[in-house]
Amino acid sequence: MASDPYTVLGVARGASEKDIKSAYRKLAKELHPDTNKDNPRAAERFSDVTRAYDLLSDKAKRAQFDRGEIDADGNPSMPFGAGGGGFGGGFGGGQRGFGGGFESGGVDFEDILGGIFGGGGQRGGGFGGMGGGMGGGPRGGRAPKGANVSYRLSVSLTDAAERRDQRITLSDGKTIDLKLPAGVEDGTQMRLSGKGEQGPGGAGDAIVTIQIQPHPFFRRDGDDLRIDLPITLDEALAGAKIKAPTASGAVMLTVPAGASSGKVLRLKGKGMSRKDGSRGDQLFALQIVLPDADADLARRLEGWRDTRDIRGRLGV
Repeated sequence: MASDPYTVLGVARGASEKDIKSAYRKLAKELHPDTNKDNPRAAERFSDVTRAYDLLSDKAKRAQFDRGEIDADGNPSMPFGAGGGGFGGGFGGGQRGFGGGFESGGVDFEDILGGIFGGGGQRGGGFGGMGGGMGGGPRGGRAPKGANVSYRLSVSLTDAAERRDQRITLSDGKTIDLKLPAGVEDGTQMRLSGKGEQGPGGAGDAIVTIQIQPHPFFRRDGDDLRIDLPITLDEALAGAKIKAPTASGAVMLTVPAGASSGKVLRLKGKGMSRKDGSRGDQLFALQIVLPDADADLARRLEGWRDTRDIRGRLGV
């Protein structure tokens, strides 16, 4: 049985969904196998952390776990723990006798035991009824499903922005094309129902954790994408139409005349995906790049001085 999921994530039992998600993201980043290639223990802990988050982020499963109905692996708990009566309190007050169905403290042990060994369908049979039901099918509880299987899917920043379909190969060798959800971000989890391990009650689920990879020149700024866009001196002075990259491909961008380094141009709707289906913006921070030791440029500017106090606001 897995460790207590609250302990694994280092949160209290009354922790909010936000606290649980925050703890998971911090641990997932710290234990990520790609940054701990020489530490197999980190990979094991990463898997434990993912399983713990999978359980606690599911409201229904978390409630079942808190009530003691399932264990940390999501499997049904042993029925002898229910009700707190156990066998110890079964022979005290309230006992109706073996022939009467053997109840105590509001717990019908015949029903419980019948659910384990097969229901004979008869009350009042005591232990004889239980023995006679050994050959029958289960009279209650649902057979447990197989274990969930965790996967990590690396996605480029631009693919995340465009929500391009991603292909993942499962442990059985089959491939599935996934549609990234709106608002996808690093650490987002996707559940593939019935794609986990097989069990008596059916297959578990596949839990896919999205890992958004850094980009060579784009960087995320909230819902926006930023890029430092180099321009030449003549493009800055006179203005120009230049080709600029976006997550969806190159576009023509207008640089206004007299643009300075640091000026930001905005292209709406070309940023990251939001949960409501809309998108942030693409931001271009202009950077004037001068040529190295250009003699012709030096001659053209010889004797010219810019007399503005451009550092005055800095107090120097």
